[in-house]
Amino acid sequence: MSDPNSPAGPLDGDIAVQMRGIHKSFDGVPVLKSVDFEVHRGEVHALAGGNGAGKSTLMKILQGVYSLDEGQILIEGHPVRFASIHDARAAGIGMVFQEFSLVPTLTVAQNVFLAAEPLGPGKLIMDREASRRTREVFRQMDVEVDPDATVGNLSTAYWQLTEIAKALAQDARILIMDEPTASLAKHETEALFELVGRLKARGISIIYISHRMDEVYRIADRITILRDGRRLFTKPLTQVTPQQIVEGIVGQQIEGELVYQERAKPVEKEPLLQARNLRSGRRVRDVSFQLHAGEILGLAGLMGSGRTELARCLFGVDRLDGGEILIRGRRVDVESPQEATEAGVALIPEDRREQGLVLDHSVRDNLLLPLLRQVSRGPLVDDGAAKALARSLIERFEIKVANPARPVRLLSGGNQQKVVIAKWLGTEPDVLIMDEPTAGVDIGTKSEILHMIRGLADGGKGVIVISSEYPELLAVSDRVLVLKDGTVLRELHRREIPDEEFLQLAVQGV
Repeated sequence: MSDPNSPAGPLDGDIAVQMRGIHKSFDGVPVLKSVDFEVHRGEVHALAGGNGAGKSTLMKILQGVYSLDEGQILIEGHPVRFASIHDARAAGIGMVFQEFSLVPTLTVAQNVFLAAEPLGPGKLIMDREASRRTREVFRQMDVEVDPDATVGNLSTAYWQLTEIAKALAQDARILIMDEPTASLAKHETEALFELVGRLKARGISIIYISHRMDEVYRIADRITILRDGRRLFTKPLTQVTPQQIVEGIVGQQIEGELVYQERAKPVEKEPLLQARNLRSGRRVRDVSFQLHAGEILGLAGLMGSGRTELARCLFGVDRLDGGEILIRGRRVDVESPQEATEAGVALIPEDRREQGLVLDHSVRDNLLLPLLRQVSRGPLVDDGAAKALARSLIERFEIKVANPARPVRLLSGGNQQKVVIAKWLGTEPDVLIMDEPTAGVDIGTKSEILHMIRGLADGGKGVIVISSEYPELLAVSDRVLVLKDGTVLRELHRREIPDEEFLQLAVQGV
């Protein structure tokens, strides 16, 4: 009988990729410690692990982004050494990123063959040939996408298909998918799963990185769990329960974090925040609500309902066309994020990489961006004070970083999110708005963030949480506003919401 913890596992078939004894350190700090990982031809292999477990580093080594310190990589039984992304691509490794890498102003075909364009006489780019080849790739994928359509005019689902076609056009036989459904609607996710099944039938191996257990059980054959830079186990999904996976990821049982916990109700009569008849563009239309100190207010709604636009108005990113905002009974003008910050409002944005971080700057610089006044001495920044403040935030929010001077883009998604949260909480806001705060983070970090939200409210802050993950929204919200077409459709107290299905129906207007 096969050992279910062995890298090969009990599946039949040839091994497409094998990584043996992989070691990797940054600044002398080990990130991967003798990790074994392998994927069979035509297998969907889930890769999971907590915040900073080493998933991204392992995959970046397979992509040729990082070099390994020790160990060996074999592709279809042949040892390889990748010095660059181009080497990995030539060996059949493709990557579909969580954050899209497409150019919106180019056509689908131009994106698919970007930097690999078919050339004619005089090295002129042959756009028609690129279009023909792209159409053939989509035919093999059994999906219909216009190769000549401009990417910026297409929905997110088509962006995802274009990313996959881009990898397959370069003859990828091993496809890494990083949180591929993070930006997709439910019906788009179903279509993606069907495509994954067709790719698998063609013998393409897929490494599927996801924190969503329902997805993993739906499409994966096996799962490998990494924890603290080591491989904890590799098992067929038929031999492991969701509870065992979660416990493997976080190293402990998570009890209660995804269940609503009754909290003391706010006693102050005067609201901390009042929004009166707010209007902005087409997405915020006559919105009014109140938020008390110590209260968590959830915002639910479909994409385009105005949730994010409302948050942007409250933080001064988008201009108000009408209405007023009051903090502790006093009207405040928030025509810019700086004015919002001075009024005691902070926003954790929806897209941390595009809106929350300067990816090529250091972790320390990102943490200090909204806090420079605290560490400035006249026109100059006190370097010692800056380092001390950054260090205290790193410790307070348990950000895993070997060297705060390294670029923030090198951190895991969960640690990047912690940097965004830490820097804005460093401003000591009275009102904290969190837009999709747990998107793309592991179950352990998700639990930490939900616990943090409750703690902030218990400390007297008013918290507004926007989330498409209804179990998480229901786990923390004392009240929920349901938005539709830029207006408040319903206001529900938590006790009025018996389950997730009830909220889903409310969002649909049923």
